[in-house]
Amino acid sequence: MFKSKINVDNTDTLLGENTVIEGKIRSQASMRIEGKVIGEVHCDGDVTVGEKAYVESNIQARNVTIAGKVKGDIHASGKLAITATGQLIGNVSAASLTIEEGAVFSGTSMMAIAEDAQARKKQGLPEAQGQ
Repeated sequence: MFKSKINVDNTDTLLGENTVIEGKIRSQASMRIEGKVIGEVHCDGDVTVGEKAYVESNIQARNVTIAGKVKGDIHASGKLAITATGQLIGNVSAASLTIEEGAVFSGTSMMAIAEDAQARKKQGLPEAQGQ
């Protein structure tokens, strides 16, 4: 069997609009969610939550874009973007945060240095707490 290196920049997982998943999702590449997810999402690449999606989950990923509804905490080692149609009810830890006009964000945010966040993740260490 051939083993190829996974490119985290490619979206290899699409959860369609009529898909409902309960439990843990783990992906080595990027994913797009258009359906409903209840549980946990761990992704080495990027996670995009589409406009019609509903996610009741903590999300851990490189970059996260929210255009739908998310109820849960977000840990992005890179950036989090909440579009004008996006809703996030939960706490955020990210190196960069963008919230468009019209978006909803209810929670707290903590800015982390991207290199520090990735190094801690690779070492299996907990997130750095406020200083």
